[in-house]
Amino acid sequence: MFKAVGQAFFSYGLQYPKFTGPELQPKDYEVRTYQAAKWVSTTLSGTSLDESKGVGFRRLFNYIQGNNYQKVKVEMTAPVTCRVDPGAGPACESHFTVSFFIPEEHRDAPPQPSDPDVFLENRDEFTAYVRSYGGFSNETLERDELLKLKESLRRDGVHFAERPYYVAGYDSPFKLVNRRNEVWLLKQNEQS
Repeated sequence: MFKAVGQAFFSYGLQYPKFTGPELQPKDYEVRTYQAAKWVSTTLSGTSLDESKGVGFRRLFNYIQGNNYQKVKVEMTAPVTCRVDPGAGPACESHFTVSFFIPEEHRDAPPQPSDPDVFLENRDEFTAYVRSYGGFSNETLERDELLKLKESLRRDGVHFAERPYYVAGYDSPFKLVNRRNEVWLLKQNEQS
């Protein structure tokens, strides 16, 4: 019970996907190479990133609470990622894929989703450029942090894929301080 309370209110004890990075990192972003891993995901289309993340989160939360064919509960993990495939313009529909990392104990045989909008995916190893920031995130902050990350990468002459991009959140909505959010851009030619 204490573990569940710690996870819900303080984000303690969560499993994260494994990654490596160079010892010397730039001061305003990180370079991370994530190992291949399994994720449970759902894809939505719309014009609101915040709304899509909320709907996607609820679908995936139902999955980890036992809404799967095996009726197995799965531990919460972090981060919750959202892949954003932007539409052609500001008022155009974008595609959002919200994902939870599958924890170690279910990696070899994750429960099969019973919701037709939820699916399992294998992500190959990939390299991401990551900018971290605190506070309660929202679509405006994510866009601003993404622009800052792009500016830093261009400054350093780094080649990156403009799209898709990812937003990542590590904390429960009950955690009020020391929150961790990220935006990710992929290394050029890595369209994970």
